[in-house]
Amino acid sequence: MVLINMTRGETPASAGLAPRHVGFSLLQTGLEMFAVASTLIGECQPFGTKGQQLVHSMAQLDVDALSIWHDRRFTDNLASRETGIIFFGGGWLEEDVFIAALQAAERGYDVRLLSDLIATRVDADRSLALDRMALHGILATTVRQMLLEWAVCLHDPLLTQKVQKLLS
Repeated sequence: MVLINMTRGETPASAGLAPRHVGFSLLQTGLEMFAVASTLIGECQPFGTKGQQLVHSMAQLDVDALSIWHDRRFTDNLASRETGIIFFGGGWLEEDVFIAALQAAERGYDVRLLSDLIATRVDADRSLALDRMALHGILATTVRQMLLEWAVCLHDPLLTQKVQKLLS
């Protein structure tokens, strides 16, 4: 899980962050349930207790989002975990997330975008960026879909029930 410039100077009252705040809460619970490694790149100001817990539980790298694939700390971290799938969230979809996702796909990773945790600078560019990334096999999903998919893939009925309860 890689979150890039999640807040970009926004406040909890910002219109663009309000829907993502719900996703943050689900994400934190899901990352704990599935013990998924996560990295924060760039700006991410924690909002509230849950936001602070999420931010403090993740590895943070102070690196330009457009240069993450040239940062040894980032690439070594992925290699040490034998990562095959990378989920991206953050801002801006048509800029930072777009470049990071395309470069991940070029390197052979299976890439997913958490659409409910991704902001755009220009809303009109959202569908263009998603369409272009889909051509490279990069697909969009939501935190809710991701958590349910993970639970079902593990063939653990109790975990699946726990996730279903979380999502209800």
